[in-house]
Amino acid sequence: MLVPQGTGAKRHCRAALTKKADMTNIARLTEVIEPEAAALGFELVRVKMMPSEAGDGGQALQIMAEDPASGQLIIEQCAELSRAVSDRIDTLEEAGEVLVEGAYHLEVSSPGIDRPLTRVKDFSNWAGHEARIVMVKGFDGPRVYKGMLEGIDAGMISLNDTKSGAATLPFDQIHAAKLVLTDALIAATQPLDTSGADELIEDHEEKADD
Repeated sequence: MLVPQGTGAKRHCRAALTKKADMTNIARLTEVIEPEAAALGFELVRVKMMPSEAGDGGQALQIMAEDPASGQLIIEQCAELSRAVSDRIDTLEEAGEVLVEGAYHLEVSSPGIDRPLTRVKDFSNWAGHEARIVMVKGFDGPRVYKGMLEGIDAGMISLNDTKSGAATLPFDQIHAAKLVLTDALIAATQPLDTSGADELIEDHEEKADD
């Protein structure tokens, strides 16, 4: 089993951008961001639009990525990916492509210990640890499961639910999934030095509308 290093609290560098964020094509953003992460040797974990952690009531484009060697990103790696993505978005928007509608912040973060499970391999890499899985609306069965993750085979996830027992869940019908923070999970990971990660903010000048 892969045992990445991690930190209990999610640490991230944050690059504040003023762009556009109402109509967002996450698939297109992923197409833009993933090559930038790969060029730096990182793997993309998740791309998501969410309320900004800056506390200003705005939106944030959150990029969660990891270094395969550690399972996390340290502060310098967050900053490196943030600059690369920001430059790429600027280039595409200057060429006329609107990637996001509305103002937003760009936030690059490391997964942390209780990480989201977004890829097929996550469900095998983290077998033996507890997970919480929420299925899509309309799923034929309970919508929320929590228990020991047992792995994945042919797109079907095996989990021993604490209430209903053994469950087999289709990967393509998962709405959200993440690891549960337990003593066993903490013991299986070794914290990285992320001192100062919360304080790194990269400011980008606001672009006037044409």
